[in-house]
Amino acid sequence: MAGSLLRRILPGAAAAGALFISAAFNGSTSNPAVAQGSTPGLLEFRWDTDRDYRKLYYFLTSSLENDRSEWFLTLRKKDRKTAILKLTVTVPEYFDSKLKANRMKLCRTSPGGMMSRSKCLETIPATIEVNENQTAIEVFPDQPLPSDSDYSLYIKLFNPQGKRMYQFNALVQAPGDVPMSGYRGSWLIDVD
Repeated sequence: MAGSLLRRILPGAAAAGALFISAAFNGSTSNPAVAQGSTPGLLEFRWDTDRDYRKLYYFLTSSLENDRSEWFLTLRKKDRKTAILKLTVTVPEYFDSKLKANRMKLCRTSPGGMMSRSKCLETIPATIEVNENQTAIEVFPDQPLPSDSDYSLYIKLFNPQGKRMYQFNALVQAPGDVPMSGYRGSWLIDVD
């Protein structure tokens, strides 16, 4: 009984072993898949738990260092209640990738998910400025952005060098009597 079972299993195990060895010698094993970066799932650990911190949605086409990437820094309609007159994105001082205003645009987006990726549905006319020391991006839409849709700051860049975490903050100025920008949330981006 044990001998007949062994005779049935042995040829299959030998064939599987031969395929594995030939793949190892031919180098035809595939490279591991590299995940695209996006907003972390259910669990995000923070040392200093501040109740005023708000996590914002983002998507990167690549999270590898020095790799060409497209970033979508998204303000969803559920993250705000008013229109946007001006958007200011603060950039960490240690962010060493070159930011160029001509490689940025403001767009109405459809946020991606399991079955689709984030994409620009419509480009919104806006003036985009990056300050001299690369620590702030200011976006001035030609018309105030209504609060009925999701909008993203689309940035095309080479990811910074080094495996680091970057916190970009969104400051929004709403239409009204007081021209003051208020904190809307933060994008906590991890570059591998």
